[in-house]
Amino acid sequence: MTLKEIVAKCGNLDVHEERAAEEGYSELVFFSKDTVAWVKVLAENLGAPAKPAGTEPSEEHSKLTEDFGGIFANQILFKKEFDNGIILAMLWPWQDKAHTTLKLALLKK
Repeated sequence: MTLKEIVAKCGNLDVHEERAAEEGYSELVFFSKDTVAWVKVLAENLGAPAKPAGTEPSEEHSKLTEDFGGIFANQILFKKEFDNGIILAMLWPWQDKAHTTLKLALLKK
């Protein structure tokens, strides 16, 4: 699976801003009111969150995400291994409570 395929499966969801769309990294901003819908689509493709919101990240999760800004207790992390590598999806809610950043990364094997 590629990042573009995952983003395409989210095609019916509203995107406020697309910040990056590269082969190994994508970043977009959506409205926080749609978080449940985004989580549902990500879970359908990547499984249940490896780190749900409200839980402290493990050392492994912190290490995996450090190149992308890390992962914190209020954020959600999805992680799934594919033949071409590990796909990470990180949901970062903003302090304004109106927006959330989605960071998708492919860590190649």
